[in-house]
Amino acid sequence: MKKLINAPQDVLVESLRGVALAHPELSVDLENHVITRATPKAQGKVAIVFGGGSGHEPLHGGFVGTGMLDAAVAGEVFTSPTPDRVQVATKAVDRGAGVLHIVKNYTGDVLNFEMAAELASMEGIEVGSITVDDDVAVQDSLYTAGRRGVGLTVLLEKLVGAAAEEGRDLAAVVALAEKINGQGRSMGMALTSCTVPAAGKPTFDLPDDQMEIGIGIHGEPGRHREPLAPAADIARQLVEPILADLDATGPSIVMLNGMGATPLIELYLMYGEVAAILEKSGVQIARNLVGNYITSLDMAGCSVTVLKADDELLRLWDAPVNTPGLRWGA
Repeated sequence: MKKLINAPQDVLVESLRGVALAHPELSVDLENHVITRATPKAQGKVAIVFGGGSGHEPLHGGFVGTGMLDAAVAGEVFTSPTPDRVQVATKAVDRGAGVLHIVKNYTGDVLNFEMAAELASMEGIEVGSITVDDDVAVQDSLYTAGRRGVGLTVLLEKLVGAAAEEGRDLAAVVALAEKINGQGRSMGMALTSCTVPAAGKPTFDLPDDQMEIGIGIHGEPGRHREPLAPAADIARQLVEPILADLDATGPSIVMLNGMGATPLIELYLMYGEVAAILEKSGVQIARNLVGNYITSLDMAGCSVTVLKADDELLRLWDAPVNTPGLRWGA
């Protein structure tokens, strides 16, 4: 295993220490693994908390900032943060109007965020939640009951972050999150496995002449394994299952996401193939993202997310955002 680390057990804390040094606009609680805005939003506005296992950077902490998250809670690599740490984040960012918890649909995340919400309610903090489950690859997986939460999480954070920033109440922000979750789907693939530092070896074996279609963001197996194919064929295998599950005709927001080790030259090539298929299917790409937004450590591969959009979502998408950990749209 070749990694830029000191010791596997210290990766998370040492990474968070680097975040604190690189971005003084953020406040980093090294004891609880919580990243918050150094300057909180105005009193009386809904706050947004998101968290999960590390290894998906820039998710989660990269999206803390004006117009997106108020706090991100970092678990150990591919491991849910504990309820008490989620509660610390919730209490830290509450501005008196309630807090939205964004949760990816993985069993540990769901249970721990539910417990954190109960702890918050005992302290008089109103908590709403949304469980993101956009992955069309499999119905159930090693980590979930139901579909996994993957790329749509990024788009949802941007949109509900804008809604909270403009002053919508908690019920309205939750309703918007539910709408977005119902209108977005994702599908991913891998050319290589990822290597968890504590394990020291790839999560699964994937021969050089094969690819995995429908993978999860923790190295979970996908729908099937098959011989490596040209980019145009791979794009078709990612887009067709999405369109079979979602009527995305009309305007949409589309993300072509890298899994961590795929260079931009390949991601843009893939975006071109995906865009051509979508446009032929009647999907109008109104907004897009291309790059590494929700990764799986050093996995090579990509995912596609399609969100059916309307005027409300497009307006929220265009709202200002300032996330120190990631130049939005870069």
